[in-house]
Amino acid sequence: MSFERVKRLINQMINDEIVPGASYSFINGYDVEDNITGYKQLKPTKEVLPPNQLYDVASMTKVMGTVPVIMQLLQDEKIGLDDSITNYLPEWKYPKVTIRHLLTHTSDIEGYIPNRNEMNMNQLREALLGLHTGPNFGKKMKYQDANYIFLGWIAGVVTGLPIQPLIKHMVFSPLGMIDSTFHPDSRRTIPTTYNEETGTNRVAKVHDPKARILGSDCGSAGMFSSQRDFDKFAQWMLQLTQPGKLYNKDIFDAMYHDQTPMQDGTRTFGWKLDKYQGHSYIWQTGYTGIVMVIVRDRRSAFTFLSNRVHPTVSERFIDVRQEMIDDYLEDLFN
Repeated sequence: MSFERVKRLINQMINDEIVPGASYSFINGYDVEDNITGYKQLKPTKEVLPPNQLYDVASMTKVMGTVPVIMQLLQDEKIGLDDSITNYLPEWKYPKVTIRHLLTHTSDIEGYIPNRNEMNMNQLREALLGLHTGPNFGKKMKYQDANYIFLGWIAGVVTGLPIQPLIKHMVFSPLGMIDSTFHPDSRRTIPTTYNEETGTNRVAKVHDPKARILGSDCGSAGMFSSQRDFDKFAQWMLQLTQPGKLYNKDIFDAMYHDQTPMQDGTRTFGWKLDKYQGHSYIWQTGYTGIVMVIVRDRRSAFTFLSNRVHPTVSERFIDVRQEMIDDYLEDLFN
């Protein structure tokens, strides 16, 4: 499998300035094909994309960080999947919401927070815990950062440590993810948004405003990672590395099955659950231009790191992203 259509599409994305550049990999068992193309930044000057750069991976933090922490706490029976979250966060007024609802984005948390991005950490925490559940609670998947912010807080209550240090200790270290961090070196970090007024880029500072406010207590975003660490994580999820690390077999198996309360086939723990020609696969994206697709029964994965928010947010990326995933799956299975 050469995945030439995927490669052509990525090159076209760069030519059309949908993304400045990309680091992407095709993983087939122990064979990994890494590719790097395009630019690190387009403004204020163009810079060619070097290897081993750190990307703001946004919501990949949920599945590469918070999910593995929570699953280990479940495995060790320190929390229960159907525990009410009010057991851990008594400020929350809706005891029907469980850890399962948070993991599968079926809590339907609703409510508007005025001036959210101007709040401090304590104000934002109070505001988030003051939200409520909506009419689709337990009936429909509704992707929300609040679910994983709450899970991070629950992990903190159980362990006594904020979620981000927990991720470093419980995920990055045992898996040998030496690049992944919440405090990136600006010299290695891909810039995100460009400020036309100042002529400067946001570098080594998380793009997501909630993550900036919550700092080490944010389990929904904040992680920076590299192509080689994405490769390591994907191979671990495919159980190509030592299976005793972090998860037992039952947990690995659970990660590839529907875990929603309504059993509608949409979601496992954290990941989107999907099928292609009868083959199950899981995938997750990050707002900043990140994709990971894992196809367990083919021992294969596709990882894609880019920066679609530079110099400004590219809305065209969403449609092209889906085309890229579809092309990958078609090449993989045909």
